[in-house]
Amino acid sequence: MMIWESIRMAWRSLMLGKLRAFLTMLGIIIGVGAVIALISIGQAATGSVTSQIQSLGSNLITITPMRSNGAVLYYPQDVTWLKQVVPQISADAPLMTGQVTSAFGSQTYSTSLMGSTPQSLKIQGRTLAAGRYLIASDITYRRDVAVLGQTVEQQLFGVRSGMGQTIYVNGTPLTVIGVLKSAGGAFGANEDDVILTPITTAEEILGTNQITSIIAEARSAGIAPLAVAQIEAVMDARFQNQNAAMVVSQDQILSTLSTITGTLTMMLGGIAGISLLVGGIGIMNIMLVTVAERTREIGLRKAIGARRGAILTQFLVESGILSLFGGAIGALLGSLGASIMASALGWSGGVATNSIVLALGFSLVVGIVFGMWPAMRASRLDPIEALRQG
Repeated sequence: MMIWESIRMAWRSLMLGKLRAFLTMLGIIIGVGAVIALISIGQAATGSVTSQIQSLGSNLITITPMRSNGAVLYYPQDVTWLKQVVPQISADAPLMTGQVTSAFGSQTYSTSLMGSTPQSLKIQGRTLAAGRYLIASDITYRRDVAVLGQTVEQQLFGVRSGMGQTIYVNGTPLTVIGVLKSAGGAFGANEDDVILTPITTAEEILGTNQITSIIAEARSAGIAPLAVAQIEAVMDARFQNQNAAMVVSQDQILSTLSTITGTLTMMLGGIAGISLLVGGIGIMNIMLVTVAERTREIGLRKAIGARRGAILTQFLVESGILSLFGGAIGALLGSLGASIMASALGWSGGVATNSIVLALGFSLVVGIVFGMWPAMRASRLDPIEALRQG
């Protein structure tokens, strides 16, 4: 029997029981849809976070002294020292951070205070929505000024603008001179939940001149690894500890992120793929019932000369059509769900084409594998016994 004749007969058989065919495909539909949706969302989330990190530039380096290992840096002397001993650095900005309570009128809000220098805006890749950023004289004269993240402005002022208003941070009055554009969040952290002040002002508010971390720019992306190695070497030598500082470049972060998210995406896809196996069991179940129902038909066909291969092919084709159509419907629903979810979360990127090909291919294989036993059972029926049972 020609393959096209097998497809025609299989299609006619399925159309005689549309509801049963749909219920049989349901497991495949859910499985394929879940695989495509989860892999696509995982890749969209990875792309969103990666783009945020890449926007900072591949030559960005973060230096965090490990206080638990006795490494402590102070402003301003240690910032000057680090730049002198590591010539690969072209710009740097010390960060002094701590948790504070901010207030405006009767409204209070707990947030992070970050004291820094004018260079931090450019190095961190942030931009302003209103006002101005810190300038050199703000640092020199310890001016009581602040630049707010979007979250802080909304919490303290609601829908009003905070520009020019005076807020109190741990009791210290600060004039709002600027508001940052929203940067969203990465790794669960809200980048907009922050108040920025001159680092000298942060010293008074936090009561310390210890630096939390330093963000620096290597002179070029190509020498960033050399700069990282040099910084680690001078920090270890100064504090006589091999783990005096955690020094991380953007390339290292991106590499680690890619590995982690890739693993998580594959795990999610694998978990969703289990429902494909459940769908395959459903197909095998219904195909066994179909063989039992069509025992007399099989007996008649064998009695007039149909070969085992023809019977086997027909039932395999029927099983394959069930899984393939279920996969196609699942691919459509999964793609639609992934697009809606990514759009709602503000993530760019479309449906992962590789996930559609993988899911459809796997669903077809599942249909054929789980349809093999019923097809073989049908092909091995004795025509006399089949006619007697029918």
